[in-house]
Amino acid sequence: MELIHRNLLIGIHDALQETFFEKNKYADKVIERLLKAHKKWGSQDRAVVSEIFYNIIRWKKRLEYYMGEGVKPGNIYKLILAYLLWSKTKYKKFEEFDGIKTADILKKLEKTSFPSKAIQHSVPEWLAETMEKELGSDWEKEMIALNEQAPTVLRANTLKTSVHELVNELREEQVESFPLKKYPDAVQLDEKKNVFLTSAFKDGLFEVQDASSQKIGEMLDVQDGMRVVDACAGAGGKTLHLAALMKNKGQIIALDIYNWKLAELKRRAKRAGAHNIETRVIEDNKVIKRLHGKADRVLIDAPCSGLGVLKRNPDSKWKIDQDFIDRIKNEQQQILQDYSKMLKIGGKMVYATCSVLPSENNEQVASFLKNNPEYTLIREENIMPSEGYDGFYMALIQRME
Repeated sequence: MELIHRNLLIGIHDALQETFFEKNKYADKVIERLLKAHKKWGSQDRAVVSEIFYNIIRWKKRLEYYMGEGVKPGNIYKLILAYLLWSKTKYKKFEEFDGIKTADILKKLEKTSFPSKAIQHSVPEWLAETMEKELGSDWEKEMIALNEQAPTVLRANTLKTSVHELVNELREEQVESFPLKKYPDAVQLDEKKNVFLTSAFKDGLFEVQDASSQKIGEMLDVQDGMRVVDACAGAGGKTLHLAALMKNKGQIIALDIYNWKLAELKRRAKRAGAHNIETRVIEDNKVIKRLHGKADRVLIDAPCSGLGVLKRNPDSKWKIDQDFIDRIKNEQQQILQDYSKMLKIGGKMVYATCSVLPSENNEQVASFLKNNPEYTLIREENIMPSEGYDGFYMALIQRME
C-alpha cells in the first residue's frame, strides 16, 4: 500500500512552497493551517503529511544535493520526489513527477560521502562555519541531534494536577506518557499525538513545554508572595510555570513588546487557573523605568537565534543569517543592561536563551558582569541538544548593591 495519495502530495507541495518562498510564513503555522483545511484526512494521513513536510524542511540542503540543483518555486515536486526516494517511502507515479530524471537522483543517493559538512548536516554554509567556530569539533554532534525529531514533552500544571495524575488522565484518553526523572513537572509522550484535542488540555491540566525549558523557571528560585517580572514573556509558557511554582501567590508582571502575544498569554492563564499574572505592553522605556529596583526576581528569556530548538523549528535555519545573529547579540546586551535595573538589591535574575552559541550565552553574561560589577554570577547551565532535549543556556545572576 502506498503511503502518499495525490491530495496529500499537493498539500505537502503547497505548504513547502509557502514556507520557503513567502515572507514571515513559519512551518508550524503553515502545517497547522493545512491540516485545518483538510478535516477529512484521517489521523494516519495527517501524521504522514506532517512528518514528510518537516523532514523535507530539515534535510533541504542534502535533498538539493540529491536533486542536483537548489530549490526554486518550480521544482518543489522534484524536492519531494528526492525525499521519497531517499526515505524509501512508497508512492504512485504521479503526473507531477513526469519529466524528473529519477535515475540521476538514485545515482546521487548511492554516494556515501558529501562535498561539504554543510550538505551532510543540511545547514547553510555560513551556519556550519559559525557553529564550528563557536563550538569546535562538537558542532557536528550537536547538529546530528538537532536534525532529529523533537519528543513531545508536557509540563503538568501543578495548580490543578500532579505528574502522576496527568499520566493517568491522559491514559484514559488513549494518550500514553511517562514522567521524566530529573524534571519534577515533566511528562513525555510515548509517541506524537494531537494533545490539544484532549479534555486534559481543555481543562488546563498541562502546557506543552520542552524539558530543558522547564529548568529556567526552576532556576529563578521564586517564592510565594514575591514580585516577579517576566521581561520577555511572549505567549507566556514560562510565565505560567512561574505562576505554578509560586502557587498563585505574589505578583507576576509579564512584559512584552507585542500586545497580541500578551493577549494569548491571558487566554492561556485563564485556562491554567493562574490568577497572579498582570500583563503590560512595553510601549516605551517608561514601562521599564517604573519598575526600577522593584522586582525580587526578573526573568530575561532573551530573543536569540533559536539554534537550540531546530529540532522543532527546522525552517528557522533557512530564514536567519549572520547579520541577524549579529543584530540579535546587540539586542541581548541592551536588554540585559536595561532590564537588570528592575531588580531590587539582593534580588536575582535569570538570563536565558534557546541558542547553543557561546557568543549569545556565557559571553554575553561575562560582558554584562564586566560592565556592571554590582551584579554577580551565582551559577550557569548549558544544556546541549545532544543531551536529548532542546538546547538552552541559563545564568542566575544576583544584584549585590
